[in-house]
Amino acid sequence: MTYARALRVGGVVAACGGLLLSCTGTGGGGGSGSAPASSGASRSGAATGGATTSSGAPAAASATPGTDPAREPKTVAQAQALIQQVISGPELFGTGVRKASPYESQPGQWAVLGDDCLWRLEPLPGDALATLTRHFEVPAAGGKGAVRLSATVTVHRTALDASWEQARMLEEDLDCTEQTQRPGERLTGLQSLSFARGEGGNTSGDDLLLETGQCVSDTHGGPYPYWWQQAVLGSVVAGTSVCGGKGRSQQELNSLVAEVLPRMLLRVQQGIGSSAGSTSGTKGGGS
Repeated sequence: MTYARALRVGGVVAACGGLLLSCTGTGGGGGSGSAPASSGASRSGAATGGATTSSGAPAAASATPGTDPAREPKTVAQAQALIQQVISGPELFGTGVRKASPYESQPGQWAVLGDDCLWRLEPLPGDALATLTRHFEVPAAGGKGAVRLSATVTVHRTALDASWEQARMLEEDLDCTEQTQRPGERLTGLQSLSFARGEGGNTSGDDLLLETGQCVSDTHGGPYPYWWQQAVLGSVVAGTSVCGGKGRSQQELNSLVAEVLPRMLLRVQQGIGSSAGSTSGTKGGGS
């Protein structure tokens, strides 16, 4: 089963030729925004920092560039404090974005993708200290439909636990090219990409996952472009997702999320980075 999250690294836009959606066509991935209202949604990564053991498991993640294990949260309270530092309100996405309803995920729960390709809420597993997903929207206006957005941050107990979350996601999503987020809402035509640090323009995270497809809703209509992006930095997994609306161009959607994940990763770096990494590492927006 897979966990739900979301992310986006700015360099990938250039690597894919301008718009993120041009990498694989239409956009989407059941990340945190695509998962049930109180979750975050993760994908999996065959490349968790690039290294695996002979059994296919991620290699022990003690060599995360730029992070300091001593600064990583050890308690739930510390993890929650870091999440509040990394994630913010609608200003995370820029002007014209507002809180959606429901706004925040339920404490102690996250979304899990089942073997039947349905997202369900389950208790947070023991390898995670805390998680939070926030949902946002660009209201319908000027003949254009609403755009739905999400941001998720999860803090694990160790960097290896975070790598495992990333690794599980892609494997399971490959078996679920169509997913049901909740009754009347689904994702279709999903395709996934994975980039280790230094690949595909990924210079901010230990590992980057992208998923593109389409979102369809009995209420909002569709299909519309949808994509989900998630990255790992140390023990933290962060991600974003976007679901388009009537009349919204891919360029318009991309402009909403292009700098969001880099900005979140910069805040992670500021929170748990080593003294060297925190001064010269992540770029992509101020805190």
